[in-house]
Amino acid sequence: MASIDEAVATGTPRSRSRVRGGLVTVGTVLALLAAMGLTVLGLGSADNAVANYDASSWLWSAARSELARVNGVTARVDTRMEVPAARRHPMQVTQTDRLLVLRDLNTGQISALDLATLQITATTPTTPGLGVSVALHEDAAFVVDAVQGVVRQLDPRSLAPVGEPVRYPPGITGGAFDGEGRLWVAVPAEGTVSAITPVILPSEAADSPVGSPRVQTYDVAEASHELVVSTLDDGVAVLDRTAGALVTVVAGTTRRTALASTLTGPGILPVRTSGPVVPVTVPGQRQVHAIGDGGEVRSFTVPGDGDRLGPAVAWAGRFYCADEAAGTVYAFDATGQLTDTIRGRWGGPLELEVRENYLFINAPDAATARVVNDSHQVREVDKYANDVLGGDPPPEPPPPPPPPKKPQVSKPGAPRNVSAAAGDARARVSWRPAASNGAEIIRYVVEGAGQRLEVGANQRSVEVTELTNGETYRFSVHAVNAKGAGPTRTSNPVTPTAEVPDAPTEVTAEARADGTVVVSWPEANGQGNTIARYAVSATSAGANAPVGEATGTELVVKAGELEYGTQYAFTVVSVNDKGAASQASPVSNTVVPFTVPGEPLELRAGTVADQPGTVAVQWSPAVANGRPVTGYVVEVGGERSEVTDTRATVGGLGDGQNVTVRVRAVNEAGEGAQATTTARTVAAPRVTVTGSSATATAATVTFTVDAGGGEASCTLSRSGQPAKTGPCSSITMSGLAPGTSYTFTVTATNAAGRGTATKAQQTDALFGVATCNNGDSGAEATYCDRDRDGRNGNEIFSVTRQDNDRQVGWAKPGTRLKAYCKQRGEEVYAYIYNNEKRSTWWVQVDYSGRNYIPWAWLNLEGGDDIGVLPTC
Repeated sequence: MASIDEAVATGTPRSRSRVRGGLVTVGTVLALLAAMGLTVLGLGSADNAVANYDASSWLWSAARSELARVNGVTARVDTRMEVPAARRHPMQVTQTDRLLVLRDLNTGQISALDLATLQITATTPTTPGLGVSVALHEDAAFVVDAVQGVVRQLDPRSLAPVGEPVRYPPGITGGAFDGEGRLWVAVPAEGTVSAITPVILPSEAADSPVGSPRVQTYDVAEASHELVVSTLDDGVAVLDRTAGALVTVVAGTTRRTALASTLTGPGILPVRTSGPVVPVTVPGQRQVHAIGDGGEVRSFTVPGDGDRLGPAVAWAGRFYCADEAAGTVYAFDATGQLTDTIRGRWGGPLELEVRENYLFINAPDAATARVVNDSHQVREVDKYANDVLGGDPPPEPPPPPPPPKKPQVSKPGAPRNVSAAAGDARARVSWRPAASNGAEIIRYVVEGAGQRLEVGANQRSVEVTELTNGETYRFSVHAVNAKGAGPTRTSNPVTPTAEVPDAPTEVTAEARADGTVVVSWPEANGQGNTIARYAVSATSAGANAPVGEATGTELVVKAGELEYGTQYAFTVVSVNDKGAASQASPVSNTVVPFTVPGEPLELRAGTVADQPGTVAVQWSPAVANGRPVTGYVVEVGGERSEVTDTRATVGGLGDGQNVTVRVRAVNEAGEGAQATTTARTVAAPRVTVTGSSATATAATVTFTVDAGGGEASCTLSRSGQPAKTGPCSSITMSGLAPGTSYTFTVTATNAAGRGTATKAQQTDALFGVATCNNGDSGAEATYCDRDRDGRNGNEIFSVTRQDNDRQVGWAKPGTRLKAYCKQRGEEVYAYIYNNEKRSTWWVQVDYSGRNYIPWAWLNLEGGDDIGVLPTC
């Protein structure tokens, strides 16, 4: 049963008290930029503001005390940032597209980072160690003190508390957002789980109360049961370890799946589960139980030994489970079949997080990570890449390498598969290559029947003549290299005879598109004996070697056995059931083995900055594999095109779209293996206003622009007035009225469209100085000292004329008066007392309310320009 609690508790047993005051374990906000001292490695962060990308994730490297931002699309690091005094510290990293919050488990310090500027915006201390966690979703942040049972919403920009904390009995669990922006925590003491909806943050100018987070609570277990939480796309899954059950709360509906007979040990859940299937991992049994949204359970076992398994993470129809002891991540399909084993040079913890449509696998203690896309392509990431913002400076040139060690060289090995077939007073001896052992084979030596024959290294077949029919022979073969002769290998015994079969009368060969070569011949005449087999040899330029035997009249030479693009012809020898062999057949036609081309090399794809929905693709030619490459098939975002060049520009895609690029070479055999990369089309710009300032007549708005991979132009505008063009960092608009509130719109435009952001800013008030300077002698020498009967300088009226009945006062010379506007009225001449100033303009000032002083007696600050004041 669900209950909703508001700011004030009622009589329900599920109510939460919200006591005004700070968290027990969260101290006063220390909004000091230098408090943590984050720096972009090798560069000043203030000079290198960068915007975050949708498909990126910040990964922690404890060994180097730094963060690396990994672009999921390219699987490359684009920014590295050092975190001083945190080497080897475990670090909790929580992030959105615009904000990054770090919590150092060794020190307890929480730091908020603006990703648009790479500047720390605030820090706050917490109790070090496990027990306190930070959750972040869009503009909402929470600090969860599980030990104390206190959940506090913070403004992620300043880490200032928002509203009042939600308090639970001590020992809560969970504290992560679901896909709908609700924070879920479980309360084992009560057997409940709560969804906390954050309040909307107040504007920077607002100082009124904002209320408290909205809490909705569900019963999921008996009190004091051990609960584990995993948030879902819309709801939460709670594992009741005590009762052996999984409870899900989705869209307000609670479903319970009994697992008492399934779970044979304590289970764990990932912090966040994507999709409808919740994986429950039992590390001690190395088992994963996948529970569907209908309650169905599918179980499978993780290979290996030990109990150091992390919770299996569901991603794009598969499950990924990390074995920290083995430094391995195992991938299983929906049926529990092992589909991939991801190994790295990893030691220590492994962190798996699904973010921005990619699975990021990070080993904080290692130099590499992995990125898995939704097609389950795994790519390695070098977290210490130096050709990026913040990369390490170029290292000192290394000393010259030592001379390469000479390979171990020895005599060759023994030839393989030495065989002999007898003929009429002759025998054919053939063999497979011997191991060269570091030195090329020079020749082969065949010995037998009192003869010694030497043949070239590529001639692995020889006919021995001048034998006696009826006598049995054996032949030995050994290889020779620069080190000498290798061991011999002896053939089968053969007995030459005149009763030999005929050779096939003709041989034909055909190279097929799958890389095989089919050699065929008509059945040979056995001359009274049965043909038992046929031996086939391939001849190429300077080489002759056996390629196989067949009992029928066709032999398929396997793909890759012969070199693609090389000419070959074939001969066939018939061997009867007595072991007697014919002479070689006539040579076949010449063929060139071929197959589909290799993978295109050095494939790269990038954004076309000045064209919407377009990417540029380029590659190096593929290996032809025996037939000329006639073209390339390019697939981008589901669109297929064919080109003959090694480059293509593909349009018609969505703006800001992450696309997979596949390129295949085509030859006579068809399409070859694909090369794959990813790219992103130019996206509409995103503008983030970082500040504003004003004078009495001008305002400056500062901002950052994520150009979306394109080239952005920027303007600043206000209602009813032409836009002002300027750099995409700061634009100043002049000609404004003093003391007036304006709303400015920053617009960034690129090929994909435009992005806007607004900023309210009030211009400064304009002040004037009441000015009356005495003359040199007589009455003029004291004219300005005080107010007098009749006319005098600095008199102030309620109207724009010098009317004694409407005079409201006199301003002592030097008095600063706030000016509002100007109004035409009686002409006033200040004579010598204010540099002969004469004007019909009167200025409305702040003096006993809004009253008027002649401009002749008021010198406006900033140049005394009456034109900057609006007309009253």
